Amino acid sequence: MFASLRNRFEISPQRYAQVTAIALVGLALIVLTGAAVRLTDSGLGCPDWPQCYGAGQHPALESHAIIESANRIVTGLLGVVVIAACVLAFFRRPYRRHLAIFGALLPLGVIAQAILGALVVKYDLRPELVSGHFIISMMLLDAGFALMWCSRYEPWDRRRSWDRKGVWAVRALVPLGQLTILAGTIATGSGPHAGEFEGQSVQRYTFEGIGTTLEWVVQRHAVIAAIYGFAAIGVWFYLRRPGGDRRALKPLTVVLFLLLAQGIVGYVQWELKLPTEIVWVHVALATLNWLAMLWTIAAAGRLEPRSGTLPAADQRPTDQATATAGAGAGAA
Repeated sequence: MFASLRNRFEISPQRYAQVTAIALVGLALIVLTGAAVRLTDSGLGCPDWPQCYGAGQHPALESHAIIESANRIVTGLLGVVVIAACVLAFFRRPYRRHLAIFGALLPLGVIAQAILGALVVKYDLRPELVSGHFIISMMLLDAGFALMWCSRYEPWDRRRSWDRKGVWAVRALVPLGQLTILAGTIATGSGPHAGEFEGQSVQRYTFEGIGTTLEWVVQRHAVIAAIYGFAAIGVWFYLRRPGGDRRALKPLTVVLFLLLAQGIVGYVQWELKLPTEIVWVHVALATLNWLAMLWTIAAAGRLEPRSGTLPAADQRPTDQATATAGAGAGAA
């Protein structure tokens, strides 16, 4: 039955690429709305889950409840989009198995987010759970970007890179970026924006003592971010060396500008005692920076095999006429 449906309904690569782009935008948007929930102290604006004030009841006309319920509505809409991206991967022509795998990760990730969101509310915004909530959001961005990028190209469209050291230098930036993000989530969970509003008791990280943990974490977050920034500068110059593959230079330049902006905003927000609006801008820049880092990794591309010959699975036509013929054969 499913095979018959696949034969009767299909979606073009161009249309499917548009669906994946919408899914990626939605995944980025949910990061920003989730940050708004926390930074406006609306984490427990809805005391129940998934309803806000019990079945059949509307959220109270109170800002915290409205913000939290709006975030849940956005999450629900995102669920529809990612399910579409998942299902339509099986109807794309030509069919690509790796797109179906990336597509399947999106609804699984959203389900994990929903479960973790319920636990966050149940356990009164425990900082470990809230940090995990954000980390899963970033992992969803990984899968969403991979799906969007791969949906734009057939496997034979982009040449592999001969610059092994350059590609691995770019890839080495990933753990530094991840560590910077992790330290940032711990800093948020240690500070004044733990997610509660007046009259609620929400735990914060206090492993270095009450009142001192925030400064301790922020200092280390700044050091890690600086290492990440200087490493990115070093990789940028390394890619410009004679004989290097420069495909990743443009997105890496974007990464550097975003890191500079983050550093400035981070300094300003600390000096101004962490005002909500500036902290949200910092989170937004972190999200954009991570997307730019994923773009850099993708632009650097895959490596040529050491033998200098492509595996049989990657022996594909490169001229437009034979590539079109190959795509037609795959659809058949």
